Amino acid sequence: MKILVTGGLGFIGSHTVVELQNKGYEVVIIDNCSNSSPDVIKGIHAITGKDVIFEQFDLREKDKVQEFFKRHHDIEGVIHFAASKAVGESVEKPLLYYENNLSTLVFMLQQLTEKASANFIFSSSCTVYGQADELPITEDAPVKAAESPYGNTKQIGEEIIRDTCKVHPALKAISLRYFNPIGAHPTAEIGELPIGVPQNLVPFITQTAIGLREQLSVFGDDYPTVDGTCIRDYIHVVDLAKAHVVALQRLLEDNNKSNYEVFNVGTGTGSSVLEVIHSFEKASDKKLNYKIVERREGDITAAYADTTKANNELGWKAKSSLDDSLSSAWKWEQKVRS
Repeated sequence: MKILVTGGLGFIGSHTVVELQNKGYEVVIIDNCSNSSPDVIKGIHAITGKDVIFEQFDLREKDKVQEFFKRHHDIEGVIHFAASKAVGESVEKPLLYYENNLSTLVFMLQQLTEKASANFIFSSSCTVYGQADELPITEDAPVKAAESPYGNTKQIGEEIIRDTCKVHPALKAISLRYFNPIGAHPTAEIGELPIGVPQNLVPFITQTAIGLREQLSVFGDDYPTVDGTCIRDYIHVVDLAKAHVVALQRLLEDNNKSNYEVFNVGTGTGSSVLEVIHSFEKASDKKLNYKIVERREGDITAAYADTTKANNELGWKAKSSLDDSLSSAWKWEQKVRS
């Protein structure tokens, strides 16, 4: 069974490709390599011993998307990761995010609605909830005004999918609203390798620890939390990748309750930025050079998941601890710089 993974050379995408191959699926990857490298294919092969079909092009090119589906008419499912994903950058470059995250989704859905049946997993985010009123966050929590253009593209993306599913019953879709993916594959063959300055906390931590960055900035220590720093739900990327495979199987086996569903994917536990730093210091046995700076625009105080629905309906649960995740991230960073 052939599955398309867009953005499949990225951090979460590559780990999901590995888990798909482990379950026996044939995988096709589309990636423009704007924030990834074709070298990731070697890492995937080193883990699974299996080949992938890789096509490098930009999904904003509608004619190339159309031509791809003519050649690969036997695609049974799509997991759609391809998107720009940095909150801070989205505040500075909103039009880039609206073009890249929404036009690509529309072009993909246009092709899928022409098929007799289609199964679609959307890479969504807990940012759709904005500043949540209650914690932990359930799937029934109100979707509030987004705190960033990135978050808004995920809200709009979900609306586009939901509206499309209403009029195309042969299209089945699940949006996975996940929290903060960290870590790396235990083999250290693949992991998070951002191009340029990292936009996420953990790669900035590991790059600082190894000497690539002089200092880590902690954005604010005056939030109403246990230590004043923001709280997030950090999930190991392998756990997250497995959730995508389970969600896809739910659709392929017709176990979905409606043709559009949403699930939170997290650990159910919130950790502050300082707690992450201290956990990393324990895992790596290194003291981290960091300083407290002003808050960053677009950041919310706290977000962590109620995972009851995913646990019960998908039969999926995160297994790795924060220490496990940070240990694997450090192992990966050391391999990359060796």
